[in-house]
Amino acid sequence: MPSPDIVAPHLEFLGQAIIPTGATFAGTTVGGLSSITYDAGRDVFYSLSDDQSQINPARFYTLRVDLSDGHLDNGDVTFLRTTTLLAPDGLPYAPASPRSRRADAGEERRARRDLRGHCRARDPGLGAEYGLDGAFLGDLPVPPAFDPTSATHGVRQNLAFEAAAVAPDGRHLFVGMEGALAQDGPAASLAGGSASRILRYNLSTGRLDRQNVYFTDPIAEPPVPATNFAVNGLVELLPFNDEFMLSMERSFSVGAPGTGNTIKLYSVAFPGADDVNGVDSLAGILGNLRPVSKTLLLDLRTLGIPLDNVEGMTIGPDLPDGRKSLILVSDNNFAPSQFTQFLLFALD
Repeated sequence: MPSPDIVAPHLEFLGQAIIPTGATFAGTTVGGLSSITYDAGRDVFYSLSDDQSQINPARFYTLRVDLSDGHLDNGDVTFLRTTTLLAPDGLPYAPASPRSRRADAGEERRARRDLRGHCRARDPGLGAEYGLDGAFLGDLPVPPAFDPTSATHGVRQNLAFEAAAVAPDGRHLFVGMEGALAQDGPAASLAGGSASRILRYNLSTGRLDRQNVYFTDPIAEPPVPATNFAVNGLVELLPFNDEFMLSMERSFSVGAPGTGNTIKLYSVAFPGADDVNGVDSLAGILGNLRPVSKTLLLDLRTLGIPLDNVEGMTIGPDLPDGRKSLILVSDNNFAPSQFTQFLLFALD
């Protein structure tokens, strides 16, 4: 268990900025922003669109967020440029190709001046590394346990690699599964959560050196009617170091009250958790495994505002009062009924 001396962070909500679906920038449709990361050296943010080259070429945006007054409002988010992600052959990804699904990373983190992403499609590969110019730099290896060789083995459709983050020292990349592998256990339901895996890669060697189990919550709200789609999963990680980080879980139920989205932030601690690296199936041992521990920090429903499909978060620059900023962003799925939402918190 975490040391009793470790105090969970405290969050204070400081406003939001909304960009309506259909907004354009530099000849592209702004949307699908399923991740965000801050480049302190340049004082800019990068946000990756999960457009699989179907609306515009796979890309990420560089943007600036004005926090000078300690609050976030409409007009504070400015898009500066768009960068096309390039396939290994140096060309933009073809629409909905296997590689464009890898470029549909859902997440990136800046490390050594490159973007490290991952895919959330059925293809289990990590569309791993892009330069800031969009050039493809390489993949990371994925264990055979993740290969979807049958309906009962490997990643589930749309429940694969959804969270990814490089620790502040740049040594390790953490990648989180949205839900359990098929052979590990069930996906989240109204009755129970799901045994997701969090993988740690050593970036100096490119090798996977640790896997731990993270239990998600059950689906937050029943869909209406009961046969409608509903999901809950781990969608984001934000490390403070190799042992402690924030996580984000996103639950969505069609027909549920409001937008149907439930977003929760947790403080996560790894000390004492069992390493399951090399284990193909967890089904027979889950009852004896020690997972990472998590403590609820904030259920965003308590903010009292409509929530879109929030999936990304990053620590930004210091606020005027000296506290750290935490910025969240939503993936609007390019849907007219949704919106791109930036949320600002002070992080103690």
